[in-house]
Amino acid sequence: MKTITTTADLAAFCAEAAKRDYVTVDTEFLRERTYYSKLCLIQLAYQDDTGDDAVLVDPLAGDLSLAPLYDLFRDEAVVKVFHAARQDLEIFYVDEEVIPKPLFDTQVAAMVCGFGEQVGYETLVRKIAKADLDKSSRFTDWSRRPLTDAQAKYALADVTYLRDIYEFLADQLRSSGREKWVKEELAVLEDPATYRADPADAWKRVKTRNNAARFLGIVKELAQFREQYAQDRNIPRTRVYKDDALVELASTKPQTEQDLGRSRLLLREARKGDIAAGILAAVKAGLAMPNGDLPKPDRRREKLQVNPAIADMLRVLLKAKAEGEGVAQKLIASSADLDSLAAGDRDVMALRGWRKEVFGADALRLCDGEIGLAVDGQKVIAVTL
Repeated sequence: MKTITTTADLAAFCAEAAKRDYVTVDTEFLRERTYYSKLCLIQLAYQDDTGDDAVLVDPLAGDLSLAPLYDLFRDEAVVKVFHAARQDLEIFYVDEEVIPKPLFDTQVAAMVCGFGEQVGYETLVRKIAKADLDKSSRFTDWSRRPLTDAQAKYALADVTYLRDIYEFLADQLRSSGREKWVKEELAVLEDPATYRADPADAWKRVKTRNNAARFLGIVKELAQFREQYAQDRNIPRTRVYKDDALVELASTKPQTEQDLGRSRLLLREARKGDIAAGILAAVKAGLAMPNGDLPKPDRRREKLQVNPAIADMLRVLLKAKAEGEGVAQKLIASSADLDSLAAGDRDVMALRGWRKEVFGADALRLCDGEIGLAVDGQKVIAVTL
């Protein structure tokens, strides 16, 4: 197995990969102690018989530039194949604002092809490549050098078996005519907005029971300060303060460092210095925020009156459609989608694109009383009323 540590060697490999239809990609990274992922290893492979078709790329080597790899990512003649690509793509976007295109995610494709929900790589290796993975190196420290033989073998397996998985799933999609389904699903992964963490929007991830506008205004300011502070220093946001402490601060509205000292949940190091000053400034800004600028919670779901009988019928219909199509239920519609449909909401993902073809159109007809459900042997079918 070859480890690439120079730009010249990476360029040579990428030049060969550019002659192929696809290249498989994976990464190993650490994120426990940082805000942004620390890229520790990149694995690449293409289909060839030379023995030089799979490599490890060491981004920690001081004289290595990833420019040749990013050029390959921009080459739309070569499909870039990942499994569960979200975190890998975020690394490359944060580093160079590049998103590999065209993109193929075998986890998404496997759900479309009937392998279940959020199917893992190990499962696909076992079912498609007919092999077993050695998982002993999964949680090792990938930043330490030199890598052990076990680590290198584990890392390469993440892209070598991926070739067989990709070819199998791509063939399945072509045969079933579902390539456009996967393309629709990958639109989110190909959207740069997916990887931008705007501090001004951080409050939307904080779960609270209190939806009072002023309270949410303070939550917004505290979340924005925390996110910006964590980004600037590249530390996890939980190292600044956790969500439960943030909600407590929004409730108690501390005005002084002495007030911060009374917090039950705030970390000791956050009760003084820059973090303490930031907290107090955020609380002050939240209290002073004009009424017109206060966050407005999405109350649409609170107003929805879910008809439980319709919701139950929709669940039966979804199960029948998913089994009939060989597609994971949750990929078609979430439980929240079904409740929304049963309450009359028509702005749901289940009514868009391929989901509407598979399930949404009949779901609407069921809600409108145009069709019913019947048992045909061991199957549930839709019947026109």
